[in-house]
Amino acid sequence: MHFVDTNVLVYARDKTEPAKQERAREIMRRLWESGTGRLSHQVLQEFYVTVTRKLKPGLPPDEARNEIRDLFAWNPVAPSEGLFENAWEIEERWQLSWWDSLIAASAWQAGCSTLLSEDLQDGLQLGNLRVLNPFSPLFDPASLD
Repeated sequence: MHFVDTNVLVYARDKTEPAKQERAREIMRRLWESGTGRLSHQVLQEFYVTVTRKLKPGLPPDEARNEIRDLFAWNPVAPSEGLFENAWEIEERWQLSWWDSLIAASAWQAGCSTLLSEDLQDGLQLGNLRVLNPFSPLFDPASLD
């Protein structure tokens, strides 16, 4: 399973970054086809705010809502006591920011082996979870199949 951070979802909709948009769309297509994409409620919340309020041009709210409704098929990780406990452990052990720790804890909870994000160090190993920058020239989207 592969956990998708917010930036992958946003770049798939960001016309101002054509190279990243193409890469993000390819990643999303592969994850939909393989059924191996996972995310969290936090990612969906960040996505909605970013694409409807910060992205220029932004998405109409109805379009963003429909995309989020589709992504519910990926069984998003919801906040829970266990999630917070794991995030605190990650925050202390690896000295990550609180928000990045929540993302990593969600990936753990979803049983993912990879976390696709450009926000963390490429190749960082967090227990059984490996961070991969999907926008690195070294990343091969075919590795998601």
